Parts: sequence; C-alpha cells; structure tokens
Amino acid sequence: MNDTTTAPVTVIGLGLMGQALAGAFLKAGHPTTVWNRTAAKADQLVAEGAQLAPTVGAALKASPLTVICLTDYAAVHELLGADDVVPTGTTLVNLTSGDSARAREAARWADRIGARYLDGAIMAVPPAIGTAEAVILHSGPQEVFEAHRSTLEALGTVTHLGTDHGLAALYDVAGLAMMWSVLNAWLQGTALLRTAGVDAATYAPFAQRIATGVAEWLPGYAEQIDSGSFPAEVSALETDARAMEHLIEESRAVGVNAELPELFKAMADRAIAAGHGGEQYPVLIEEFGKPRDDA
Repeated sequence: MNDTTTAPVTVIGLGLMGQALAGAFLKAGHPTTVWNRTAAKADQLVAEGAQLAPTVGAALKASPLTVICLTDYAAVHELLGADDVVPTGTTLVNLTSGDSARAREAARWADRIGARYLDGAIMAVPPAIGTAEAVILHSGPQEVFEAHRSTLEALGTVTHLGTDHGLAALYDVAGLAMMWSVLNAWLQGTALLRTAGVDAATYAPFAQRIATGVAEWLPGYAEQIDSGSFPAEVSALETDARAMEHLIEESRAVGVNAELPELFKAMADRAIAAGHGGEQYPVLIEEFGKPRDDA
C-alpha cells in the first residue's frame, strides 16, 4: 500500500544536501525527524518543525522510512552497523554517493538485518531539492520504491531504474562522464578561439547549438550499439580520425593543449587498426568497453 502525503520520514545526515532533503519533506507536510552527529546543524530545521532525535536509533524508530545522506558508505556502516540499531522492517533509502559495488554490498547488509533497502543518487545541487529540476534516481525492489514514492516525490523528480541496487550509482557516474566530457570539449574550443580574440561568452551560444545537435544523434547511435552493427550512414571512423588530426594540428599550431584531441585520436586509431575504419563512430564502444592495457 502506498504511503500518504503526510507519512513520517527520518533524515540522517545534515550536511548541505541532507538539510535540503529534510527541508523539502517539511515543506511538503511530512512529519520529519532528523539526526546528525553535530546536533547544531539541525537548529534551523527544528525551528521549521522538525524533531531532533537524541540518538540515531531513536531517529530510525521514529519513521517507517529513513533517508540517509552521509559522506560515504563507510560512514553509513559505521553509524548503522551496530546490532539492533536498525529496526526490522524499516525502509532505508541511501542517497550517499558511492560506487555500484558498495551499493550492492549495502543492499546485502540491509537484507541480513531485515531492512528494506533502496540505493539512490541525487542529480541536483541542494537549492534545487524540492523542485522538478532535482532528479533523484533509485534502484532496488520496485515494490519498495512504489510503497514510498509519494513521500520521495517531495524531493523532486523521482525515477526507479531497476531492481539492481547498483544502477543508481552507475547512472550517476555515467552522468558525470557526460558532464565533464561536454565541459572539457567546450573548454578546448574556447581555448582555441581565445587565440583569435574571441571570448568565451561569444563562443558559448555556438557551442550550445553544437552540443544540442550532437545530443540528437544519441538515440540512433544507441540503436547501432545495441544491435552491434555500425554502418557508416553519416561518416566513417577513418574520416572522423582525419578531422581529429586537423584538430590536433590546429591546437599545437596556436599553442593550445592538445591532450584531449590526442586521446580521441588514439582511441580511434586503435579501432581503425582493429579493422573498424569503415564503420560509424559508435563502433568506438568497443574501445570504451575494455580496460586500457598499460603493460
């Protein structure tokens, strides 16, 4: 049975993000219990109506749902790992950042102690929590997510990714890969154009259009990856590699760091050497899908 919009909830961990989570629950009308090792961090939340639990055990007993937001998984286990701290049947939603292996390990630990468990990732900054712009990813049993969906929706746009507890962590780092790749590519282009007196603000709208255009290719490229077939419908990889060489040469000529395009080219060269030069760019998934051999 789904919870109601006034179901009680506990938040453990009151850093900037934890405070934002608890604040969003309070704003949505949920009776909210909080706990933090440094109790003073709860002062503003208590002024807004939160209940400060005297111990972490009391905090866990106060609500059927506890949201955890600590520094890392080691802190979660240190805090909650003692015998009888977590009541049997409690639902834990762990929004602590970590990797997929630790998420799966935490799920096994929760199962051993008789707790229900969802792992999660917050794709937002604290000020966005409580708005639709805050995307909160969850992975674990569908029925556990559905039982608390209406409470979790107080935090933003919530998504259930699947039963594998590691999926939220994997989506998190995959999103970071996209973010840093786009930003680094923009910085490379900005550095090039600055040598001709073009400032970043002038280049940014053009770069934004390029990024948006490239993003539109992704569904079609995904079909090629999933099917394992990479016909050169737009451009062959060997053609792209020649353009990469041009980018490298231009960067060196104007005195701009060429490490990023050199990385692109090195990966493309390996794929071409393996016989994929006549296929389309997504064939590089074969290079991304295996560890680099530094031997």
